[in-house]
Amino acid sequence: MGKERIEKKTVEHAAKLSRLSFSEKEIEKFSEELGIIVDYINKLKEVNTDDVAAMSHAIKSVKNVFREDRVKASLDKEDALKNASKKNDNLFIVPKIIE
Repeated sequence: MGKERIEKKTVEHAAKLSRLSFSEKEIEKFSEELGIIVDYINKLKEVNTDDVAAMSHAIKSVKNVFREDRVKASLDKEDALKNASKKNDNLFIVPKIIE
């Protein structure tokens, strides 16, 4: 188990936002595992990177491949909304997550 521990309520909150449900045992496990991840991130913060050039990607030879935009048919409104748990006219209704 890591020195850092993610609180049970934080794991429960993240699960709620993700619409996931976990048993008490799973919440404990995730709390420990996330603590280990945070410990590792904190350890990485200690590494001296003063002489390391900034990178946008780990592989230098990666290049963006652009293509021309093409107009094509998309889903009609009924198909797009048919699996929505809540809808109003042609709109998805989602829970408010920002106060």
